[in-house]
Amino acid sequence: MSINKTRGLLYAIARLLGDINAISSGSPAKIGKRAARRAAGRATGKALRRIFK
Repeated sequence: MSINKTRGLLYAIARLLGDINAISSGSPAKIGKRAARRAAGRATGKALRRIFK
C-alpha cells in the first residue's frame, strides 16, 4: 500500500470519526453544522475541480 493510499484511508477514517463524534454529542445543532459544512465542502470541491480541470 502506497503512502498516498494510506493517507487517503486515514483522512476517510478521520471524517467518519468526526461524523460519529457529532452524532454522539446528541446536539442537533452540531449534527446540522457538520452536515452543512460537509455539503459546502463537497460543492466547493466540485466547483474547483471544474475550474482547474
